[in-house]
Amino acid sequence: MTPEEIIQQVEKSGLRGRGGAGFPTGRKWRTVLESPGTACIVANGDESEPGAFKDRIVMEDIPHRLIEGSLIAAHAMGADVVYFFVRGEYTLSQQRLENALAECAEAGLCDGDTGIHTHVHTSAGAYICGEETALLEALADRRPMPRQKPPYPAVSGYDNRPTAINNVETLATIPAIVEHGGDWYAGLGTKDFPGTRVFSISGNVSRPGNYECVTGQPLIRMVEDLGGGIPNGKKIKAVIPGGTSTALLTPELLDVAMAPAELSALGSEFGTASILVFDEDVCMVDAAATMALFYRDESCGKCTPCREGTYQFYDILTRIEAGHGVMADLSQLEMICDYVPTGAVCGLGPGAVPSVSAALKYFRDEFVAHIKLGRCPFPKRARFAGQIDANGLLGLTAEAVGLTQTGEPKPAVTQLLKMRYTNGH
Repeated sequence: MTPEEIIQQVEKSGLRGRGGAGFPTGRKWRTVLESPGTACIVANGDESEPGAFKDRIVMEDIPHRLIEGSLIAAHAMGADVVYFFVRGEYTLSQQRLENALAECAEAGLCDGDTGIHTHVHTSAGAYICGEETALLEALADRRPMPRQKPPYPAVSGYDNRPTAINNVETLATIPAIVEHGGDWYAGLGTKDFPGTRVFSISGNVSRPGNYECVTGQPLIRMVEDLGGGIPNGKKIKAVIPGGTSTALLTPELLDVAMAPAELSALGSEFGTASILVFDEDVCMVDAAATMALFYRDESCGKCTPCREGTYQFYDILTRIEAGHGVMADLSQLEMICDYVPTGAVCGLGPGAVPSVSAALKYFRDEFVAHIKLGRCPFPKRARFAGQIDANGLLGLTAEAVGLTQTGEPKPAVTQLLKMRYTNGH
């Protein structure tokens, strides 16, 4: 097939980027093809969105399909190099990808005299590297900070060359489209976001994992049928449909199709198709504070709204969670939610807003309860990241915190209790 024929099939398929933005893949490829200069391809495997773990499985289990899609992309856009940008913590993904590339090179499919060279680049482990222009900075061994756009990477990207940056799942989808045709793929799923997605389901579900489905499935059915529902007879409290940069939804809103238009109508987004489930025992103030901590730590600090806004989110939320909040904090949080998206250079700052704004919208009574009681009204258990919260140790059972055979607390628990009272919390 000629490059034009391939791009036509990708355009017909309606394939959109699987990294979160959902930009039409065919349109991006055509822009690269028509831009002056020799193109390069970047497979974005810097998967760092909380709740997302689909790209890791693609790179570990089907690296050859990813490579095949990348080589097809290189042929379609006349590229002479493919960079595989892999998250720093994904060591197994990197190893398997490098092994698969060695096999492909030995088979004469890339490198050598083929005219298409491949490189695996390990990320420094920063969430901001997933943003395409920050990724290009990191690829050039510079500090990963977003660039102002335009120019867009498709016109002037790596080394000022037209650059197609595609998510790992996006590129792994290309071989099937080329084999079966764009019309076949467009017939799957919904009209505005056709095809399949790999949905990562995690949180308070019985069967967390990755599930490939056509788009448009009801969210509640995915949680209950694929995820196995909520364990221990608990009820659903909230579900985040597309990773922590998308707004959570409450139980009465979960009979919604997993597709961009339907989710947007409810104030949320499709995002990375990473479904996080919270049961009735989760404190939403604590959950919002945990997510705010991630965005505060991962902000590159280039723009003021993101740098200062994410810091204030975490500071205020943790103060409310600790029982030291005041009612004015709620209006302050709402003001910051309005401020952060204005003037942010990239999507990280705006991505920190939905977890806070939606929690305030749907669970405002929990925020008020924290302030009026002067403490968190929920019994503490394992934290979001799997760590025990020292403030909640006395509310846990002896079996949960771990006692010795003589009934004495284990040394680590004793130390945490000492820290609790020594610090006066």
